Amino acid sequence: MSRLLVRSFAVSVDGFSAGPDQDLEHPLGVRGEELMEWFFHTRTWRAMHGEAGGDTGVDDEIAARGMQGFGAWILGRNMFGPVRGPWPDESWKGWWGDEPPYHVPTFVLTHHARRPVMMKGGTEFRFVTEGIHAALEQARAVAGDRDIRLGGGVSTIRQFLQTGLIDEMHLAIRPVLLGRGESLFQGLDLRGLGYECAEHRAGERAMHVWLRKRPR
Repeated sequence: MSRLLVRSFAVSVDGFSAGPDQDLEHPLGVRGEELMEWFFHTRTWRAMHGEAGGDTGVDDEIAARGMQGFGAWILGRNMFGPVRGPWPDESWKGWWGDEPPYHVPTFVLTHHARRPVMMKGGTEFRFVTEGIHAALEQARAVAGDRDIRLGGGVSTIRQFLQTGLIDEMHLAIRPVLLGRGESLFQGLDLRGLGYECAEHRAGERAMHVWLRKRPR
């Protein structure tokens, strides 16, 4: 069976994975872009935007690996866009423009139904209103033997963690303090949920840590 993986999920030293006051101008919240500075400098990030150059090294190696080999993605609605409540129309098709970086069926959690959206490069956004278990079941149906990437945001990761559905999570821990925002682990007993720190590796702009479910 395919695994559910979190990759390249940034967290500050004080435990926040998004800043406060997320909106169209601040999709990661105020000062939230500081969390992703490790990624923005990589060759992988620049290539995703059709640009040359960028840093190579540990951060880039891990970033590239985190984008490859998935049979499906799952996203929370915040990761798809800033629109809240019922969809006013179908004009918003995600943050990434005409060709998102997913290239496989991508399941968006929402409380409001919407027709699937086909994009360039193989991404198809499918909107799931029945909750996280339904999204995972649908993702597994299309992923086959390939793994599924859970893309966030924070509340979505927390929901999947609370139910123990995540098999492995890669965190990019940034040496910054946000002070406020969305806390990733507040109130969660990760050890009690069956997780352990399995690996860590220092990058150029982040400490990379992998959490895995302990074998039963």
